[in-house]
Amino acid sequence: MKYAVTLWFWLVFLITAPVLFALGLVLFLVAYPVDPDRRWLHALVCRWCHGLWLHLSPGWRTRIEGRELLPRGPCVLVANHQSAADILAVMGLFRPYKFVAKSSLFSIPIVGWMMSLLGYVRVTRGRFSSMLQMLEPCRYWLRRGMPVLIFPEGTYSQGELLRFKRGAFQLALEEHVPVVPVVIEGTAQLVEGDGPWMNPRASIRVRVLPPLPPESFAREPAALADQVRALYVDALARPADPKAALG
Repeated sequence: MKYAVTLWFWLVFLITAPVLFALGLVLFLVAYPVDPDRRWLHALVCRWCHGLWLHLSPGWRTRIEGRELLPRGPCVLVANHQSAADILAVMGLFRPYKFVAKSSLFSIPIVGWMMSLLGYVRVTRGRFSSMLQMLEPCRYWLRRGMPVLIFPEGTYSQGELLRFKRGAFQLALEEHVPVVPVVIEGTAQLVEGDGPWMNPRASIRVRVLPPLPPESFAREPAALADQVRALYVDALARPADPKAALG
C-alpha cells in the first residue's frame, strides 16, 4: 500500500506542479503592480499544495487549530520541524507569510522557481554568515507588514524536540513584533524526512498557540528561544481538540 500511495502522490505531483507554476507565473505577472507582496500568489499556492497534495490519500487527515489566533499584522511564526511535509501542513493556515527555507530547495526545478516567485527567504544550514544574511530580507518583509515563518530547530527532529536556534527570536526582539508558536504533529507519519516514500495513513495536527506580544518577551534571544520551546514541550503533551477544524 505504501508503494501505491507513493506512486500516486508523485504522479499527481509531476502532472500538477507544472500547471501550478504556469498559473502562478501568470498571476505574478498580472497582479504584481497591485500586489507586490505576492499575497494572492501565496494564497493560490497554499490552497493548491494543502488542499490538493495533502489530501491525495483518503487515509491522510489534517486538523487545523487556532487559525483565529493569527495576528493580522507582521509577526514571526515559529514551527517545529518533523519532515518535508511540514510546509504543506502549515500552508493550511491560509494566511500570508514568507517561509524561510534551506538554499538547496531553491535549485529544484519548478518548486524552487515558485519559491523564488513567492519571495521566500534562503538560508544555508551551518553557515553563520548565511543566518545573518537571512535576517535582512526577513526584516524587509516584516516592515512591509508581512509575517515570516521560521523553523527554529533548523533541521528535522527525530522524535525529540531539538534546541531552538536564536535567529527567529533575535528577529522578533529587534523588530518588536509578536512571536506566534505553531505546533506541528504527525507529518513524520506521512513522510520520513525528505522522503520519497509516503505512508497510506497519517494524522496531522497543526495548532496555533496564543501569540507572545513583545512586552512578554525575555530580553535575550537565547532566553526567548528557551521560553518559547517550553511552550512546545507543554503543547505536545496535550490531547487533540475534537472540535477543531479539519482542513
